[in-house]
Amino acid sequence: MNKIELDRINQLAHKKKAEGLTEAELAEQKKLREKFLAEFRENFKRQLETIEIVEPDDPRLKKQIWKQ
Repeated sequence: MNKIELDRINQLAHKKKAEGLTEAELAEQKKLREKFLAEFRENFKRQLETIEIVEPDDPRLKKQIWKQ
């Protein structure tokens, strides 16, 4: 999602609060939000997949502490 699309989401949100949206604008807002959420979820999923849980007594953890 690029900056132009994010700006448009915000613009539509402000307009909705101020004066309301037309049917076409509501459809555009829904489409942009769905795209944003899909990309957010995918990025979040990738971040979670890279997390490695280390137990407190794991020897790798002790090596990292000594390196610092």
